[in-house]
Amino acid sequence: MPEPKLKDKQWEQRFEEDLLKLWREEKRYAFNPASKKPFYVIDTPPPYPSGQWHIGAVAGYSLIDMCARAQRMLGFEVLFPFGLDRNGINIELTVERKHGKRLHDFDREEFIDLCRQEIQKYCDQIHVLSRRIGMSCDFDNYYFETDSPEYRRVTQAVFIDLFNKGLVYEGLRPSYYCTKCGTTIAEADIEYQERPSKLTYVAFGLHDGGGELVIATTRPELIPACRAIIVHPDDERFHKLRHHRAIVPIFEREVPIHPHPNAKPEFGTGAAMICSYGDQVDIQLFRELSLEPISAIGEDGRMTEAAGPYKGMTVEAARAKIIEDLKALGLVRKQEDVVHKTPMCERSKTPIEFIQMKDWYLKQLPVLDDLRRSARSMEFHPDRHRQLLLDWIDSVTIDWPISRRRYYHTEIPLWYCEDCFAPIVPPPGKYYRPWRDPPPFDSCPHCGGKRLRGEDRVFDTWMDSSNTNLVATLFMRDDDFFRKHFPTTLRPQGRDIVRNWLYYTTLKSWYVMHEKPFHHVFVHGLGLDEHGRAMHKSQGNVVDTEPVIAKHGADAFRFWSAAETMPGDDFRISEDRIAGGRKFINKLWNTMRFVSMFEQPATGDLKATDRWILSELNELVRVSREGYEDYNFFVPANRCREFLWNVFAPHYLEMVKGRAYEGDTGARFTLNEVMKTLLRILAPITAFSTDKMWREVYGGSVHDQAMPEARTDWENDLRRLTQGLIEFNSKVWKDKKDRGLSLNEPLQGVTIPENLKPFEADLVRMHKIG
Repeated sequence: MPEPKLKDKQWEQRFEEDLLKLWREEKRYAFNPASKKPFYVIDTPPPYPSGQWHIGAVAGYSLIDMCARAQRMLGFEVLFPFGLDRNGINIELTVERKHGKRLHDFDREEFIDLCRQEIQKYCDQIHVLSRRIGMSCDFDNYYFETDSPEYRRVTQAVFIDLFNKGLVYEGLRPSYYCTKCGTTIAEADIEYQERPSKLTYVAFGLHDGGGELVIATTRPELIPACRAIIVHPDDERFHKLRHHRAIVPIFEREVPIHPHPNAKPEFGTGAAMICSYGDQVDIQLFRELSLEPISAIGEDGRMTEAAGPYKGMTVEAARAKIIEDLKALGLVRKQEDVVHKTPMCERSKTPIEFIQMKDWYLKQLPVLDDLRRSARSMEFHPDRHRQLLLDWIDSVTIDWPISRRRYYHTEIPLWYCEDCFAPIVPPPGKYYRPWRDPPPFDSCPHCGGKRLRGEDRVFDTWMDSSNTNLVATLFMRDDDFFRKHFPTTLRPQGRDIVRNWLYYTTLKSWYVMHEKPFHHVFVHGLGLDEHGRAMHKSQGNVVDTEPVIAKHGADAFRFWSAAETMPGDDFRISEDRIAGGRKFINKLWNTMRFVSMFEQPATGDLKATDRWILSELNELVRVSREGYEDYNFFVPANRCREFLWNVFAPHYLEMVKGRAYEGDTGARFTLNEVMKTLLRILAPITAFSTDKMWREVYGGSVHDQAMPEARTDWENDLRRLTQGLIEFNSKVWKDKKDRGLSLNEPLQGVTIPENLKPFEADLVRMHKIG
């Protein structure tokens, strides 16, 4: 009996650790800028280290790694950088909670240092886990952290260019504002939740004393900011009240009653108060009707002096107190329980307010048509997710407010002249901290003034994140490389951040290069629990990644990631299904171990059975390669599993192993050719086990091999017999079982069907047909 070259009897997770060390020693995934291959640049999404790395995100990064590995095998020199997104409000909120202080109560330098310290432990965990799952990034050339001076100077340089082109302006206007984060936020940072609320019907007096006008509102705390009332022009109920005046309860202020088509006769009583500001309709009507705003809610989320007796109360407390006072005055006609669509800050999960703020804006409304063309010119995988970007572009209603009142972000590189009040931008190229550093010029270029004040605001974090494709393609580092390889080849990312990361990158790339940002966009789904629910600590359904990898191994996890759902679909995280990935790898290992007993001859005398399995293999190669070229890893993962488990191992291998033991060149050649092809097809998915098997059986690394291509010399018409062959073998095995015979015992009275005569010799040998 020949000895297998694959000595170990089963696949062990410890092999993965050995391979990780070996890959690092070999510098296996180092990018070679001198390569003669065509380059392929991936805009790797930098993980945001704000806590335990979500198992769904780890699955997503496994898929992204499969993109890189597949493209190498398809003939590209792949630049697969890795970085971390270390800016942002999330880590600031963590520090605020940990120390029990609001951001602006800290010394700024101290707060920034605390953020760096806090985020580092999460960064270390992501580094370890990203290597452990087999990501083939060039970790030794770690290319960016978004809080590094090198990265931030790119953000600032792009801003300076946009400022000089007149695409940035400062405006005083109502802005989406998160009182918990203490800053303006963008439309893309808002999510809407259906929340229970009370619809309170409040009686407003009429200035002539002739009755009352009842208005239904979910936000009675905005009554002190009421400046007008609207009714629909066609609503006959209010025909006599149009252009009259009503009296705001408690505050005894007269406000006009305007007929306006924005009034909804079917909501409440049909009359609505216009306050500064409850929603976008209020903002629109304040401009349209030239109303003077009243700021009843401050930046701290508390009622202002304009709220009179409610000054200093939180919004929730003021709402309750005003309703109590209205009831005491006999002005509440009724209340109804309703579900209200409430805009929430995506990060802090608190309701947002509209507050009049002076902010810097980047123009985006004038280029929306250009962005639509960019979206249509990129190739999406899956194609249907292009619509996510187009829908968001269609929903944009205001320019992008890019300034924030936070600390741990990239600073806005501006100084202001205290004499003529003009903003001044420095030359691009350096990283500037205007709140701390002296200006890089001696006087104001507009008036010659010497009194200069640095900007203390920072950028929205997406101003940084929207530059990742520029940085990945070596913008401001290697101009020749950047010109040759922009647009970036691939943006891989989750479906949930199309509206912000992909959108803002598309916007920024259009302004910088007047070009689409990417040739390809790969959008994967989101990880849910096994019941299809989002994972949250409060629900107790979070699955920690590290114990799963420790128990089942990275390859089992990677195979499950690829095989679980079609591209772009959400996937359910089930440890039982991940364990199924390990079973497949053990099946692959055991099959390879058996085949490794037989050397592969250079050629073989192929019998019909050999030619049949090679035709099946050829079809597997064809569909798997198509899957990889379309970023569809579901296809090769499942087709390989089906081929190995349902065709190759139970049928072909059993039919020819007798010949293989006897030294038949056709069987030995084909057994090895099938396994070598399977290992190469699976290498981007199960990167560890395929490499271990290849190294021990064939020498070298499977990751140096090319992706198999379909061969015309393997095409034949024997594939049409596959189903009949499987059914015949299954019937014989059942007959033996029914007769109480072992598979190795002879079987009499069985006739080989006429259409299976080409396989007769192998079938007779396998089943011991007498």
